[in-house]
Amino acid sequence: MSSSSLSDLVAERDRPGPVHHKGPGPAANGWLDPRGREHGGRAFALHRLTGLVLVFYLYLHLAVLSLLLVGSSSWSSFLGIVTAKGFLAFEVVLILTLIFHGLNGIRVALVGSGVMVSHERAIFWAGMTIGAVAIAGTALHVFGAL
Repeated sequence: MSSSSLSDLVAERDRPGPVHHKGPGPAANGWLDPRGREHGGRAFALHRLTGLVLVFYLYLHLAVLSLLLVGSSSWSSFLGIVTAKGFLAFEVVLILTLIFHGLNGIRVALVGSGVMVSHERAIFWAGMTIGAVAIAGTALHVFGAL
């Protein structure tokens, strides 16, 4: 690249005018909104996080099932641990993760296929409302209130 074309690029960069970029730009709280897309950015980040948690749980679940190969006494002692109230709270968090990931996945599929793009925010909040009701019912059931 010649020095004259480089100086032209520098001069063009320094000239005042509109900045052309895709999207609304990063939000003030960039760590909560990694892609600068308000609720969609947070949902995107949480979708990836819950996906990783579910993959980790899948491998953990397979490891726990290997206790069945050891014998019934080890499985019975394991069931004594996982039926404690403190451990059941982790189960509720796992179900919360599963519900969020599934409902947000439906939203991503609808918006990504172009079916409901203009209603993305409404789909997000409808999914979160359905998820909140589902997790409340699940928590009541797990802890024996239902």
